[in-house]
Amino acid sequence: MLAGMSTRGLPEQIGDLPKIGRPAASALLTIGVTTLDGVAAMGEAELLALHGVGPKAVRILREALEQRGSSLQA
Repeated sequence: MLAGMSTRGLPEQIGDLPKIGRPAASALLTIGVTTLDGVAAMGEAELLALHGVGPKAVRILREALEQRGSSLQA
């Protein structure tokens, strides 16, 4: 996605990802991550470095992974 483009046209939920908000979903979609398995391959710092992904989105993703018996990379 190009800088300055609106995320309004994007769905709030993509693939099996929980609802994390459009900016965070857009950031993950931009790097090709559309599943919790894709998120599990990432670390917290890597997620937080994405424009649009904040602590709340990381918490929601971490909780969704824990429910599946998985976690973020160390």
